[in-house]
Amino acid sequence: MDSILAYLMDRIMILPGIIVGLCFHEFAHAKVSNMLGDPTPEYQGRVTLNPMAHIDPMGFICLMFFGFGWGKPVAINPTYYKRRRGGEIMVGLAGVVMNLLIAVAGMGILRLLYQFAPAFLMSQTGSIINQIIVGLIQINIVLMFFNLIPLPPLDGFGVVTNIFRLERKSWFPKLYRMGPMILMLAIIFDLTSKVLSPLVSSTYMMLVGIFFGIYSEKLRKILNVKNGTALCGQFFFSTRYCEIFMFIRFLAGYRITR
Repeated sequence: MDSILAYLMDRIMILPGIIVGLCFHEFAHAKVSNMLGDPTPEYQGRVTLNPMAHIDPMGFICLMFFGFGWGKPVAINPTYYKRRRGGEIMVGLAGVVMNLLIAVAGMGILRLLYQFAPAFLMSQTGSIINQIIVGLIQINIVLMFFNLIPLPPLDGFGVVTNIFRLERKSWFPKLYRMGPMILMLAIIFDLTSKVLSPLVSSTYMMLVGIFFGIYSEKLRKILNVKNGTALCGQFFFSTRYCEIFMFIRFLAGYRITR
């Protein structure tokens, strides 16, 4: 019984961070593409923060009960951009920049709560809110770094492709076809987690240092930090969860209109 309750609590605690990270990430892609002259996201009703515009019903059910899920893909048409190459880079980076901004905002909120309501954070309700915010921060950092992996279908591949014009290389079509399989194998053999975990942890600690400076044992408890390492209860689960989540999102129908 306790394990079932713990499982449900895990899902509840991580759900806000996933929903916020997903919706804002997709919104950023849609908004930047629209700002660059592409009407496609607006026609599809994606230039909004309404979760219903970005959440796929079946993906949401899987998200709740099976530990992975997906959102509705944002279709873009780069032919509308005045500078296609630069536009695609900006759109590709928009999502990860948004995830970083959310993480920074989350840490800022924690700083304000610690400064003005430390007693509340130590209460039962405050502890729950603290866990949700810490999960929000770490999940968005995970999403940021995972999307920057330079393998298709992730954003990082599109950015690197446009910067170095990889589409001109003879091996590009083969890599584009094999990329999802390579990514899947990296996830299965835990290679992505081994790369992401130190990056996420160090980035989290860097934000802690920026917003809090030298922290006390009391602050360590609030931020779920021990021995210089971020130890959010959902941290390693979040890493794997987001990896599978982003990969399934692609399998569910990630497309770019060209």
